[in-house]
Amino acid sequence: MPAVEIRPDIHWVGVNDHTTDLFEGLWPISREGVSYNAYFINAGKKAIIDLAKSIKVDEFLDRLRELSDPQAIDYIVLNHMEPDHTGILKVLRDIAPSSTIVCSAKAKPMIEGFFGITDNVEIVEDGQTIDLGGKTLTFHMTPFVHWPETMMTYEENEKILFSCDGFGGYGALRGAIFDDEYADFGFYRQESLRYYANIVASFSAHVLRAIDRLADIPVEVIAPSHGLIWRENPSLIVDLYRKWAEYADNGGEQAVTLIYGSMYGNTETLMDAVFQGLSHSGVNVEAFDIARTHASYILPALWSNRGVLLGVPTYENRLFPPAAHLLDLAERKNMNNKLCGYFGSYGWAGGAVRELEKRIGPLRWELVESFAFRGGATREKCTQGKDFGLRFGRMILEST
Repeated sequence: MPAVEIRPDIHWVGVNDHTTDLFEGLWPISREGVSYNAYFINAGKKAIIDLAKSIKVDEFLDRLRELSDPQAIDYIVLNHMEPDHTGILKVLRDIAPSSTIVCSAKAKPMIEGFFGITDNVEIVEDGQTIDLGGKTLTFHMTPFVHWPETMMTYEENEKILFSCDGFGGYGALRGAIFDDEYADFGFYRQESLRYYANIVASFSAHVLRAIDRLADIPVEVIAPSHGLIWRENPSLIVDLYRKWAEYADNGGEQAVTLIYGSMYGNTETLMDAVFQGLSHSGVNVEAFDIARTHASYILPALWSNRGVLLGVPTYENRLFPPAAHLLDLAERKNMNNKLCGYFGSYGWAGGAVRELEKRIGPLRWELVESFAFRGGATREKCTQGKDFGLRFGRMILEST
């Protein structure tokens, strides 16, 4: 895909990544891909904002050469130091040795640590500007969205906010880069939520602070480092990020995430009965087989829904291991304030509930009901399971 004009003399020069399997070495993107968005400003002084992962250096430079000789770059603006944003920095700096790297105070030692670069590094403060000659950049510190050194860059003339990881999402750009060029927004909305739950959720309080601090800035285009560029309705992605960030305190929507796993089919049989009860209650349910679904795809529902039903067997007097791992991630991501229920089979002892109670304490989850049963899922137990699901669903719909 060639360079794309966003506004006069401002172009997208990013790259798509269709081959990386795991974002951050953790989160699957082999089906969805991801974009590394970078931006070139061709003013009196030439600036590039954000870069790309090192595996994309040739493609990145080819795209930049469509618009300018890379040797002519005056400023390299680094909003964030993660290597998917900065991986080609050393190569670009070797090509343009007189260029000035612009960053926050906390990014400067990271530049030395990652790349050994110490010369021509300019620290900018919150609200500071750089006049490029026809374009003006203003820098806004947004720490912990989602690293401590993160900032956003605003171009005043065209009212573009280069928002780094803020307002970003998974998903390679499918032949176009703008929000108004896609008839089906569902894919990018879901991938933005998955990105938020996987990457940003731990820092939701900082997201809300950043949104409030930027509220008075007239923004016509939001240009993040990953995913769509928002020019038709930039407030849409801001509103979504605000809503998602608020889930950290309010627990999410009146819906249920049903997470189940089964060793020999007994818990799975009861799960079908519980699911029937949930359906009869009228509550919206998102269900996942935890042993066969990567946590990356479960976390968005866990983040968004107030109710959590965990249906897994006892394993060696403890929780089914994939469930324990998911709860560990939930704690790391600050997925707090949920209403929780448990059901599952056990053989000689039912220790899953004891471990669940310990794990959900730090999360401030309330275990409202549990149903642990020995052995198989008999007809009587399935009837109890259906009633269990019906009660839980109604409780979630009545919760505030």
